[in-house]
Amino acid sequence: MFTKKEAYELLKQYNKEEFHLQHARTVALVMRYFAQKLGYEDEADFWEIAGLLHDIDFEMYPEEHCRKAEELLAKSGADEKLIHAVCCHGYGICSDMEPTHIMEKILFATDELTGLIGAAALMRPSKSVQDMELKSLKKKFKDKRFAAGCSRDIIKQGAQMLDWSLDELLEQTLEAMKAVEAEIPNKEF
Repeated sequence: MFTKKEAYELLKQYNKEEFHLQHARTVALVMRYFAQKLGYEDEADFWEIAGLLHDIDFEMYPEEHCRKAEELLAKSGADEKLIHAVCCHGYGICSDMEPTHIMEKILFATDELTGLIGAAALMRPSKSVQDMELKSLKKKFKDKRFAAGCSRDIIKQGAQMLDWSLDELLEQTLEAMKAVEAEIPNKEF
């Protein structure tokens, strides 16, 4: 398995835009948070690495997203478990690999949602999630014009995969982002 530093260096081979790197760091830290919260502490590094690499191919190969990731990761020596975890976050959209493990389902569910929460934070005077309430997030979620690129259907599907209510997924992911927000901008792997 890759170290976090090796995974981040691999990510940077295919991603140069700070926006994409920050999204990867956000998802990675949210995944680590969930691993620890849900009793998978011993797998926290793996969850974080899967989150870090989930969009490895998106910047350079957007039309081949998740399909190109499989090739890039295999060429770099990733094992099948990591390849599946990364590629199944696009299930039903750009991949036929289905999320089966809870980690994969959380990655599927939180990828779009972290983007929506991040966009909502930027609209706040504080530019932070720290003072964001679930009620405010739900209002942004319902406004389909807000952060229109973040698919509400995928977020809802992710909640269903996890057998969580939509409110539970929104609340848990908001709490995760509050817990990791300070680390995101300057996270060194």
